[in-house]
Amino acid sequence: MNATHDDAPLLTVEGLSKTFGGIKAVQDIDFQVNRGEVFGLIGPNGAGKTTCFNLITGFYTPTTGRVAFQGHDITGHSPYRIARRGLVRSFQKTNVLKPLTVFENVLAGHYLSARQSLLATFFPTAPVRRAEREARDNAARLVTLLDLGARMDTPAYRLSCGELRLLEVAVALAAQPTLLMLDEPAAGLNSQEAMRFGGILKRLRREQVPSIVIVEHNMSLVMDVSDRVMVMDFGRKLAEGKPAEVKNNPQVVEAYLGRARA
Repeated sequence: MNATHDDAPLLTVEGLSKTFGGIKAVQDIDFQVNRGEVFGLIGPNGAGKTTCFNLITGFYTPTTGRVAFQGHDITGHSPYRIARRGLVRSFQKTNVLKPLTVFENVLAGHYLSARQSLLATFFPTAPVRRAEREARDNAARLVTLLDLGARMDTPAYRLSCGELRLLEVAVALAAQPTLLMLDEPAAGLNSQEAMRFGGILKRLRREQVPSIVIVEHNMSLVMDVSDRVMVMDFGRKLAEGKPAEVKNNPQVVEAYLGRARA
């Protein structure tokens, strides 16, 4: 029986490799992300996680391999074109506009998915004005959903590290992604903030975005929120499966605990 559209993988990565000079940063990576799941990508420092992430989202061009999103080959496409298709990412370093308020940052995120001519900007029609109202309403809803409602009018530079991480996710969600890819979203968070962030991710998957890929060093967070997990080590896929299976895999235990890392 042929797979339906909803049954088909949302993201397919086949034979993905990247070489920098003589260094093989990523080697023959294969995996799929299904609609409606959280997929975790973990591994020790230097495993190639972020390089893989950058290959998928267009910030690096693969040496070999293929990336398909919703059935379309996006290998080597620009980050902007990929985001337009609905594959939106965050970054390890917080990438928000610090002078703007929380609400203004999220409102700005809506313009990735908006299409509006210059003429419509200066002479807005009724549909344009309606779209502007909807964008503002959705921005306020996202700020509240990310537990930042009390900081709605606060400039971003006054937020804590944890609040900045939440704001960056809200900005990414404003672009209306089908697949949200989060790169080290819990970096700099304490254990209580990471737990809070994990709860919000679970809520997002139910209410806001069909699927999430999370690259993260915090294994407890990844194991708690993910449906499936892939482990990388030295640029290769080491293991893949459900969190409990991966957590108890002897090769994974060795990769994290059995070898000293620089």
